[in-house]
Amino acid sequence: MKFINKLARDEQGATAIEYGLIAALIAVAAITAMQSLGNSLDETFSGVASTLDANQAPS
Repeated sequence: MKFINKLARDEQGATAIEYGLIAALIAVAAITAMQSLGNSLDETFSGVASTLDANQAPS
C-alpha cells in the first residue's frame, strides 16, 4: 500500500511528459518554419538561375 501511495505522489513522470510535449511543439514549429523558408529559397534560386540562363551569351 505504501508503494501505491508513493507512486501516486510522484510527479517526476508528469514533469517529463510536460517537457516532452513542449519539445514536440517546438519541433513542429521549427519544421513549419523551415518548410516555409525552404520554399522561399527554392523560388529565389530558381529565379536567379533563370535570369542567369537568359543573360548567358550564345555560343
